[in-house]
Amino acid sequence: MTTTTTIEAARPIATLINVFVVEPDRQAELVALLSSTAEKFMRDQPGFISANIHASRDGERVVNYAQWESEEHFQAMLADPAAREQMRHAAEVALSFDPRLFTVESTHRTAEPTHQA
Repeated sequence: MTTTTTIEAARPIATLINVFVVEPDRQAELVALLSSTAEKFMRDQPGFISANIHASRDGERVVNYAQWESEEHFQAMLADPAAREQMRHAAEVALSFDPRLFTVESTHRTAEPTHQA
């Protein structure tokens, strides 16, 4: 995806953070599945802003950090049978998952962003 995620405190959006626990030998499979779902399905859902898929270095976790315009948009996606089918596939790969909606309360960065070549 080419969308850039903007993280700002008090921005009126719904932030989903979903932590999946996986067997290390299935982490890449789950990353590919979530990435494909975001690219081919979620990006066309009303209110969808962005999704960022993170893989832990130990191979045991995958995190989906997604932004929605509102909690109502997120809930509408959950009510869509096609979306539930996509999520069912991810649940079959994961040992467990823990989706939660958040608000960003605080952000911090360096005084001068550093860039590595």
